[in-house]
Amino acid sequence: MTFQTYSLFVLSVILCCFGHVENRLNLHQLQNDIDKLKADFNSSHSDVADGGPIFTGRLSSWTERNEKRIILSQILSMYLKMFENTDKTKAHVRNISEELYTLKESLSDGSKKAEDLKDLTKLQMTDLKIQRKAVSELFSVLQKLGDVSSSHNRQRRQFQRRCRC
Repeated sequence: MTFQTYSLFVLSVILCCFGHVENRLNLHQLQNDIDKLKADFNSSHSDVADGGPIFTGRLSSWTERNEKRIILSQILSMYLKMFENTDKTKAHVRNISEELYTLKESLSDGSKKAEDLKDLTKLQMTDLKIQRKAVSELFSVLQKLGDVSSSHNRQRRQFQRRCRC
């Protein structure tokens, strides 16, 4: 997959997942703007394909809608960070940037969840105080895991009854 196709795919996934495609987004105009952006970044350069995609490869393991909101909110944040240092005097850059900011406003809950995940990875699990706190919460965590698991199984059984697959 070329970088150009890949960029459009990721942006399309983000836009589709958050319902802005039908309501106000002009995909034809956005495609034209992205094509101009590709020219600005010289994205047809041969090194673009090195190492495979940076975002779309990660999307395949996120299957549930809420899970996708989390990863897409982080991908969107990365695009916005990239646009911070981009020449906003160009109309196509402004158009894309505005669409991304609009989408970001609808992702506040996904961003918070991603921050929670980042914070979890920073916990020093070798720290005795952290270990004591973790042990004191273990039963509650297992209860919540059981609730989530049984709810998922119940939904699957209900779907199988209705589906007759």
